[in-house]
Amino acid sequence: MPGYLLHVGGILNCFHQSGIVTPALMNSPRVRVSAQQALTVPELLQVAGCLFTIPSGLHPCVLVRVEAATRVKINGRPAAILTPAAVCVAADQAPQGIPNSSTTQKRVKAT
Repeated sequence: MPGYLLHVGGILNCFHQSGIVTPALMNSPRVRVSAQQALTVPELLQVAGCLFTIPSGLHPCVLVRVEAATRVKINGRPAAILTPAAVCVAADQAPQGIPNSSTTQKRVKAT
């Protein structure tokens, strides 16, 4: 499924609006979109500060899972793309909802 190439700062926060998404960068900053470093799938998109609770206690988002491009690679790693399949997950891998991504670039698509 095609999607927009993700970059640093492309996903602002988790589904609950309280968690801030920060990538753990592993890639060299050679590939840029919208003057920001493009992300690859092995780079974790960690969520900090999510305050979501369920009746048994806190159940915050801890990371965002995105899809891998099958035809586009950055330094041999699949590029991260934003598709409707992107999801925030809790520590127990329970899906929490889709991430908010208002600042994602809209020029480069990948499949």
